[in-house]
Amino acid sequence: MDQLRLYWKNASAQAVGERHGVTEKELKQIAPRIKDLTRQMAEDRKAGKLRYRDLPYDQEMVESVHTEVEHFRDRCDVLVVLGIGGSALGNIALQNALNPYTYNLMSERARSGPQLFVLDNVDPDQIKVVVDLITPRIKKTIVNVIGKSGETAETAAQFILFRDLLQRKLGKNYKQNILATTDPKGGTLREICNAEGYRTLEVPEGVGGRFTVLSAVGLFSAAMCGIDIDALLEGAADMDKRLKDADVLKNPAALLASVSWLLNEKGKTISVMMPYSTSLYSLADWFRQLWAESLGKRNGLKKKDVFAGQTPIKALGTTDQHSQIQLYREGPNDKIITFLEVERFSQKLTIPSSMKGVATLDYLAGSNFETLIHSEKIATEYALMESQRPTMTVTLPRISPQTVGQFLYLYEVAVSYMGGLFEINPYDQPAVQLGKDATYALMGKPGFAELAGKIQPVAKRDPKYLL
Repeated sequence: MDQLRLYWKNASAQAVGERHGVTEKELKQIAPRIKDLTRQMAEDRKAGKLRYRDLPYDQEMVESVHTEVEHFRDRCDVLVVLGIGGSALGNIALQNALNPYTYNLMSERARSGPQLFVLDNVDPDQIKVVVDLITPRIKKTIVNVIGKSGETAETAAQFILFRDLLQRKLGKNYKQNILATTDPKGGTLREICNAEGYRTLEVPEGVGGRFTVLSAVGLFSAAMCGIDIDALLEGAADMDKRLKDADVLKNPAALLASVSWLLNEKGKTISVMMPYSTSLYSLADWFRQLWAESLGKRNGLKKKDVFAGQTPIKALGTTDQHSQIQLYREGPNDKIITFLEVERFSQKLTIPSSMKGVATLDYLAGSNFETLIHSEKIATEYALMESQRPTMTVTLPRISPQTVGQFLYLYEVAVSYMGGLFEINPYDQPAVQLGKDATYALMGKPGFAELAGKIQPVAKRDPKYLL
């Protein structure tokens, strides 16, 4: 199996200086903490406290996904996924990484599954155009609503809309076009499923939304669209074996976390992920939520008023590097930049020699786009090193279900290590709740009237400050 690799020399003091890079002494000093954290994580996992780490081995879950895929596949031309945050970003990341860029535009014969639309917010324009597109094909449209409780306002509103559409167009048979992925025991959505008779998959107990990509939450849409989810989990399991080593220099997640934490101590409080592959852009977006929501918390145990994994955490696509390099080279030196690199693309794509007579373009003639994108990545890496900006590189030998599975699992476990180093809980999200409650208040949900009153001064625009 191809194995993902982590290259960190350009985040070391040898490359960018002791002020901005990690020294060998610092890694030796942190090594005992990593050993303790590795041991503690193993104990927590055995006690069932790190449920996400066992997902690659959950055969019952995988079989349930395959069962639903077999049930829906032949009667599905369009799959609509309703979710938000971790219930959506993982689905999007898998689809964009492992299916062609033009997947939704391909003919039914050429596509490996149904068209896929993941609605991860409540933008009415986005929702309406999807509704208009699928309505003529509603009989062969399957709606997968994802929510642990079913009470999150955004997903609940989406579900009400699409359930109503299915009811109006399909009558009493509408429920045959709904699959709910939800809590196995309780919650509003589970109650609705039981009452109306929807087919269901389970959101795994003890796994937060941003860690669910390797569960039924992310795997159903992937499998429906022809992605080999068994190979995806095989890759995650292969990475899991590598992450059991307590030696910081042999464990990629521990090393990634150690370098990130040590550089945070040196003021590198912003994490940037820069994928040199369009297919990997949404993996960077998935990382952004995982890292920020897990680690963007005030650390009350430190003497200084710092934040772990301070936001903004920015994910950049392959078209953004030239426009951002000015900021990263000459702006504040407060970032750790991680490149995502593909060693072997599925296509090299030769650059024609038809402009060979143009002196300023002659150097491109007969080369290829794979060489060009590799050169651009190394050039950016060099330029940043010259400005003493620390960088790391995660290299995928090629983009495949196995290497993508390795990537996802690597960063999930790295977050666990980071939580231990910062002495915070990376699995909760206390700061998120106020925003949810404020939405409930503004939408008139019972029990939130007092909060609605507090929000009114913010909701009302003061003309003095409006230009």
